[in-house]
Amino acid sequence: MRMATYASTAVALVLILTKTVAWMMTDSVSLLATLIDSCLDAAASILNLLAVRHALEPADKLHRFGHGKAEALAGLGQSTFIAGSAVFLCFEAIGRFSHPQPVEALPVGVAVMIFSILATLGLMLFQRYVIRHSGSTAIKADHLHYKTDLIVNAAVIAALVLASYGWPGFDPVFAIAIAFYILFSAWEITRESLDLLMDKELPNEQRARIKEIVNAHPQTRGIHDLRTRKSGMTVFIQLHLELDGHLTLMQAHAIADDVEAQILGEFPDAEVIIHEDPAGLMERRVEFAP
Repeated sequence: MRMATYASTAVALVLILTKTVAWMMTDSVSLLATLIDSCLDAAASILNLLAVRHALEPADKLHRFGHGKAEALAGLGQSTFIAGSAVFLCFEAIGRFSHPQPVEALPVGVAVMIFSILATLGLMLFQRYVIRHSGSTAIKADHLHYKTDLIVNAAVIAALVLASYGWPGFDPVFAIAIAFYILFSAWEITRESLDLLMDKELPNEQRARIKEIVNAHPQTRGIHDLRTRKSGMTVFIQLHLELDGHLTLMQAHAIADDVEAQILGEFPDAEVIIHEDPAGLMERRVEFAP
């Protein structure tokens, strides 16, 4: 995860340098759009670097559940950066409609954008590997951002090519389209970050899998009050395990340990808390309720 944040920051800084030179030579507003996006990529990547470093710190006396939510806070910071860049870009493109300017040095602009696409693809492949092995929210947000960059860079190439054929008016049009796409990306990152901060339940498929594991054990009688959430890389699973009421405490504890081990086999980064209940206790509570 740390290596992914270092790679993201390095790629963003390299792209800022190359796009700055290309923008100064071409004066393209759509290229300015992707330059702004790369500047925000760098800021977001630095924020990610700090957040991931903090999120990976072990739990302490003041943070018993760890520091995983630092990743979600970093995601909110990224979405703020991204949304701000989109608003600025819209104003810049609208101004260019009123005062159109020709695009110059087109081969340089196209070459820089092709380089940007190749660098971004390489970074995304590495990020995908990290996400597959860590499930990091911060890296997912960064990956989503760079995924939109691919579309942005392709749109800039299209705008530059059209400008070379005498249609410079498409330059601000593409810039506005890019701005709206950036806003959409910001909303996706915000929604996922808020889900983590608000302790949203795991997807229904994962909850169903937990229930399957519990019910497949030959000595369990059911499950209720299943609660799940995620914080950073850690999944928290809490459930009430229904067992035969005639079991001794030692027997019930051994069964719960067995069920916990099977759940950890499917969710290795989870913290599992199991409360043992006599089977039928919920029905008796309803029957004798006033």
